[in-house]
Amino acid sequence: MADQTPVLVTTTHSIEGRRIVAYKGLVGGDAILGANMFRDFFAGIRDILGGRSGAYEKVLRKAKQEAIDDMMEQAREMGANAVVGVDLDYETIQIQDGGSMLMVSASGTAVVLE
Repeated sequence: MADQTPVLVTTTHSIEGRRIVAYKGLVGGDAILGANMFRDFFAGIRDILGGRSGAYEKVLRKAKQEAIDDMMEQAREMGANAVVGVDLDYETIQIQDGGSMLMVSASGTAVVLE
């Protein structure tokens, strides 16, 4: 079972009241999830008619969390207890059957906080 030591994750480059005592290096995590044909179709209808696409929002949240979890695990393996300067990138990839895949990448700097 993977170590579940808490890792603080932030988009800022410092953490108020905490001092960075070691920089461990760049860490990252990626997630690629499929959104099936029916969700794509109904999301398209919602886009035309207006409103939110709950199916895509759910897939997006799941992909984001998986990418962050992968990044945190890599930081733990390096001996870090935080990741600062986190950046999230999102892309959709069109596939041949007309569907799409959602790719989320998370990256940051693994550090040790006092």
